[in-house]
Formats: sequence, structure tokens, C-alpha cells
Amino acid sequence: MSNSILDQTFKNKNFSGQKLPAREYDNCIFFNCNFSDTDMSVITFLECKFDRCNFNNVMMKETSFQEVVFTECKMLGVDFSACNDFLFTIELDHCNLEYASFYGFKLKNTIFRSCNLKRADFTETNLTGSVFANCDLAEALFERTIASKTDFRSAKNYNINPESNMLKNAKFSALGLQGLLMKYDLDIE
Repeated sequence: MSNSILDQTFKNKNFSGQKLPAREYDNCIFFNCNFSDTDMSVITFLECKFDRCNFNNVMMKETSFQEVVFTECKMLGVDFSACNDFLFTIELDHCNLEYASFYGFKLKNTIFRSCNLKRADFTETNLTGSVFANCDLAEALFERTIASKTDFRSAKNYNINPESNMLKNAKFSALGLQGLLMKYDLDIE
């Protein structure tokens, strides 16, 4: 059994309840694969694409994602904080990340595009330079979060306390200012 898998496409595969067979996947495409209850621990994904995959209850202890794109993936409650943060770079497009945890993780320059991030945990996360384009952040937790230069202009339903988060040079739309002032219980129309 090889330690690396290069340039392969996996389509409609069910990896549920298994440990993935390789230690490194390089330039692979996963389309409509089921990773629910899968152990992806200590595996490196380099320049891979996941399209319409299910990641419910996946274990990702020390998993490495480098230049990885997730599109239309179901990632409910995924704990990214257990991943390896060395060279960690992901892009998420139209993914369901409800209840996902990024607690204490470095997510610099991460692109979230049209994602459901309801109840996601960004406590003590470094989001410097990240973008939340058309994302729903209802009940997402931001506490001691570094969100400098982060773009929230098209995000909605966020509640971020400027006094307990670092927001220097973060971008917000005038319509989203209510999400920064909720703690003051103001009537804004």
C-alpha cells in the first residue's frame, strides 16, 4: 500500500466509518464522496478539491489541508481546530459549516463564499485578511477573535463585539453595523 496518491479522481465513493488508506493525497479530486464518521487524522491533502462531499462526524486530528477547495460540502460540526495549522490554506464555497469549530485556529486569508456558518465557533481564531462573502453568521461565536483586515461587507446576521475582538481595518457595510452594536441593545432602523 502506497503512502501517497497523486492526481486521482474519486467519484461517488463511500469512505464512511473507515480510515483513509494513504498518508498524502496530492492534486486529487473528490466528487460526491461520503466521509461521515471517517478518520482522516494525520493525513495531508495538497492542492485537492472536494465537491459535494459529506464530512459529518469526521475526525481530523493533525490533518493537513494545503491549498484545498471545498465546494457544496456538508461539514456540520466539523472541528477544524484539531487540524495541523502548518501551511493550512482552504477555500470554502457554498458549504454548510453549521456548528463548525475553528477555536484558537489560524485561518488567515481564508475565503468563505456563500457558506452557512450558523453557530460556528471563531473564539480566539486568527481570521486576519479573511473574506466572508454572502455568508450567514447567525449565532456564530466571536470572542477574542483577531479579525483585522477581514471583509464582512456582504456577510449577514453576525453579532461581533468590537470591545472583545480585534477588528482593526476590518470591512463592514453600513447595513451590517447593527451586528457590531447588538450588545448595546439599541433600536436601529
